[in-house]
Amino acid sequence: MSPMEKYIEIFVNGYTGYAKYLWKEVTDPGWHNYFYWLIGVSAFFFALEVFTPWRKDQAKFRKDFWLDFFYMFFNFFLFSLIIYNAASDVVVNLFNDAFAAIGIKNPVAFKVMLWPAWTHLLIGFVVRDFVQWWVHRLLHRVPWLWEFHKVHHSVEQMGFAAHLRYHWMENVVYRSIEYLPLALIGIGLRDFFIIHIFTLAVGHFNHSNIKINLGPLKYIFNNPQMHIWHHAYTIPENKRYGVNFGITLSLWDYLFKTDYIPFEGRDIKLGFPGVGQFPKTFIAQNLHGLKHNKNP
Repeated sequence: MSPMEKYIEIFVNGYTGYAKYLWKEVTDPGWHNYFYWLIGVSAFFFALEVFTPWRKDQAKFRKDFWLDFFYMFFNFFLFSLIIYNAASDVVVNLFNDAFAAIGIKNPVAFKVMLWPAWTHLLIGFVVRDFVQWWVHRLLHRVPWLWEFHKVHHSVEQMGFAAHLRYHWMENVVYRSIEYLPLALIGIGLRDFFIIHIFTLAVGHFNHSNIKINLGPLKYIFNNPQMHIWHHAYTIPENKRYGVNFGITLSLWDYLFKTDYIPFEGRDIKLGFPGVGQFPKTFIAQNLHGLKHNKNP
C-alpha cells in the first residue's frame, strides 16, 4: 500500500469510526458519554440562569440562544463527523510518520501516566490550558485569525451556550497547536475525558448569566464577572488586542498582566465595532474569514 493509499484509508476509516462512536454516544447513555455530559452540564447552568440570573432583565431565552445551542452540538459532534475527525486522524499519522522518519518511534517525552493519577490529571489540565491561553491571544493578535474569532465575539447577550459559539476553524487552530505538547506528555484518554468535562463546565460557567463570589479563587479560575470584560465592545486603546484571555484559569492573565476588571460589568455592551453588520446566520458566520472581509 502506497503512503497516499494509506492516508486515504485512514481518512475513510475516520468517518466510519466516528459515525459509529457518535451513534453509540446518542443511543447508549453512560458516565463516559460526552453527549449526555454536554446536555447535563448545559441544563445545570441554564437552571442557574433561570433561577438566579445576574442580569435579571435579560430574557431566559436570550438573543441568539437557539443559534448558540446549535453551535454547542455542531462544534462538539457534527463538525467531527463532517470532516474534522477523519482529517485529524490523517494529521496525527503524518506527525507520527514524520517523527519515525527522524528516528523517534514514540514522541512521549515525559511518561506522566506512570505517576499518581492526580499528577497526570493536573499536568495535562495545566499544560492544555496554558497552550490554549496563548492560542487565544494569537486569535486576537493575528488579523486573519481574528476574522474567525469574531464569530465568538459576535455574542451580544451573554449566556452559558455562548461558550461554544465559535468558527469551525478554531477547532483546527487549537487542536493543531495543542497536539504536540499533549503528545509529549502522553495524556491518556480517560484523563483527557475528565479534563474535557471539567473545562466544559468552567467554560459554561464563564459565559453564564450568573454571579458567584469565588473569593480568592477568582485569581485562579475564570468566572463570569471577569470574562464579560473579554467580550466588552469597548476596551482601552493600550489593550486593543484584548484582555482576560483565560480559558479555564484566570491565573495566566494575572501573571502576564492581561487582566482587566475596571468595575462590575453586568450591563456593559458586548461585541466589537461593526458587530451590527456581522453575519447573523450559522452558515454565513462559518463562511466568514474564508475570503477577504470588509467588516472591521
